[in-house]
Amino acid sequence: MQGVWHELAALVLPVDCAGCGRPRTELCAECRRVLARDGRGARRVRPWPSPVGLPRVWAGAPYADEVRAVLLAHKERGALRLAGPLGAVLAGAVRGLRAGDGPQLLVPVPSARRSVAGRGHDPVRRIALAAAMELRRAGAEVRVLAALRQRRVVADQAGLSARQRMANVAGALVVPGGAGRLLAGQPAVLVDDLVTTGATLAEAARAVAAAGGRVSGAAVVAAPRSAFAVGGEQREPISRGSRRGGKVTQMEPGAPRGCRHPSGRAMFGCEDLASVLPRMSG
Repeated sequence: MQGVWHELAALVLPVDCAGCGRPRTELCAECRRVLARDGRGARRVRPWPSPVGLPRVWAGAPYADEVRAVLLAHKERGALRLAGPLGAVLAGAVRGLRAGDGPQLLVPVPSARRSVAGRGHDPVRRIALAAAMELRRAGAEVRVLAALRQRRVVADQAGLSARQRMANVAGALVVPGGAGRLLAGQPAVLVDDLVTTGATLAEAARAVAAAGGRVSGAAVVAAPRSAFAVGGEQREPISRGSRRGGKVTQMEPGAPRGCRHPSGRAMFGCEDLASVLPRMSG
């Protein structure tokens, strides 16, 4: 019911752009361009360190600035009409996976029941439905199957390190009863609004595989900038220094501990990254 009131209010009250605050438009042309990465579209991302069992992940845009604001407006403030443009971004990530020309299932990562009740809607499922509609317009045979459930309560992921997030969600998801039969015979694409460490997507992949499903990859609306690795570049762990080509590269003063790009520039630390992103998903 809460979601219905949000939609009615949006029809009669003046709104500002969810991304930048520009008046009298729910999402301005400039913010739509940012969501599309200036026309570059989705690309493969690699959270690092990647948890065991994480499938291939494609993301639509870096989680920052306007993209972050739009996702939060849809998720936490009930700006439900943003599901359309966010679904278009997610559809681009699904296309990037190239999971095949046959039927596909989009399997949303579930939210806790208390979270859905508090928000008045399930944001990931809503975005997944919009993405499926976008893909079907282009001729794809796609449907959404909400097959995953939380089997136990998990702690809020905010402030947890990558390792702590993995422990927090381990064994937390399950495919109940007959939903397993619906997974058989079709590739499943896991979908979420945001990937940070990849722990939740890895757990979702485990649960789908345990029920007899076949995960062809994962698609998300957004990922941290650091996960948008260029080509095959890998980030390597650094404590006090690292030897490359006979040289020892020391940590710069004030740089966060844990990770550095091969080029030598400072990056978010592996453990630090999870703590600076607000809780949206794993």
